[in-house]
Amino acid sequence: MTRETTSFVYVTYILSTPEKVFEAITRPEVARRYWGHENVSDWKPGSKWEHVRANEGRSVELVGKVIEISPPKRLVISWANASQADDPNSASRVTFEIEDYEEMVRLTVTHDELEAGSGMANGIKRGWPVVLSSMKSFLETGRAIDVFAKPKAA
Repeated sequence: MTRETTSFVYVTYILSTPEKVFEAITRPEVARRYWGHENVSDWKPGSKWEHVRANEGRSVELVGKVIEISPPKRLVISWANASQADDPNSASRVTFEIEDYEEMVRLTVTHDELEAGSGMANGIKRGWPVVLSSMKSFLETGRAIDVFAKPKAA
């Protein structure tokens, strides 16, 4: 039986350059500043990547492989919880497409091959918007937003 999958697409426009947006995704010291995590890899096709929490514990939370890379326009990676790294059925795919758009960049993030109704699918619906909003704020103003903020109680 095949599993039911879903996808999530997020598009944002950033006053920046394709090179800076690509670096914000792939350079650990930049991602740490707006994401609270570092994306660690040598960024070659077939190489592994790790999403490492940028705190004292430095826990690896997500893992995957670099599927395709074409700086500064495109990056495709597999994506799985570190605890499920050995289960190929648990991996989903994230595609970053970076386009020049007049004086800005159009960033399209497509997270697909997600198991419908899974914890991962539910988590990324909340996660990507705040992370990409933080990236946009950081690249445009030098100041990120708090990606770990919680809604205020009513």
